[in-house]
Amino acid sequence: MKATDTKAVIGRVFEIERYAINDGPGIRTLIFLKGCGLACVWCSNPESQSSHPQLVHYVKKCLRCEACVSICERDALSLESGGIVIRRDRCDGCGACVSVCNTGALVLLGKSMTPEEAFSEVLKDEPFYRRSGGGVTFSGGEPLMQGEFVLRVAKLCKKHYIHTAIETCGFASWETFERLLPAIDLFLYDLKEMDPERHNEYTGVDNDLILENFERLAGTGKEIIVRVPVIPGHNDRDENFEMIIDFIRRHVPGCRVDLLPYHRLGKPKYDRLGMPYIPDSTDPPSPSRMESLKKEFAQAGFQVSIGG
Repeated sequence: MKATDTKAVIGRVFEIERYAINDGPGIRTLIFLKGCGLACVWCSNPESQSSHPQLVHYVKKCLRCEACVSICERDALSLESGGIVIRRDRCDGCGACVSVCNTGALVLLGKSMTPEEAFSEVLKDEPFYRRSGGGVTFSGGEPLMQGEFVLRVAKLCKKHYIHTAIETCGFASWETFERLLPAIDLFLYDLKEMDPERHNEYTGVDNDLILENFERLAGTGKEIIVRVPVIPGHNDRDENFEMIIDFIRRHVPGCRVDLLPYHRLGKPKYDRLGMPYIPDSTDPPSPSRMESLKKEFAQAGFQVSIGG
């Protein structure tokens, strides 16, 4: 996260969601950034994993007019019996096909934006922040992968007294955290799995850096909400949650904890991106299981909610 004030900073944004109420206090605008250092097998936002633009196809909107096929200079699109086929090894995300698709069947996920452009979108909802105590939340993917962009937008927000929050898995350099500390009011910090080998199996990396950054962040006195996904067949073990409770209690006793039950809402996204959906046989946790975990965390002294 090194950039001079004179250097142009461009962010890669795949969605801006308005009127969100589960990602920090009040009514919020969420800025979803592309790119993540983890590859969680249960990820519900697969479009956030790659830092590059990605083309998606909505079959029901497609007229099979072949305008997209004709304009593609890389021969990445073809019309076959099942509809439009995207050869992703050839697609460079130029967006030419999207520009000629009049029905919105083709969409390019990953828009380049300057900090000023992103802030102008945030500012549109300023009246709602004032009335509700809300603000802007940076999400992803892992927004710390675009730390300089986040910093620039967050500084603009602070100049207008807009509350700032960031959702993070903690997998970033401490230098990136340090630079953001003055501009971020709230950290929504994921803790998924305490066993390093299992963490590596489920996410592609071990958790040493994540836990180290959490300890350092807790030492700064910044407000932290801990978010714990509950994924049956993966991290849903009593031993894991007991270790998470012990770890949090040592560093941020009494904090808020959001328990996030696994869901399958991300599966259609995998299909549109041509990606395999690994946890296809995984069932969401039962309501009784979630209530039992909520009681366990509450008895340990935390403020607990289910679903954020």
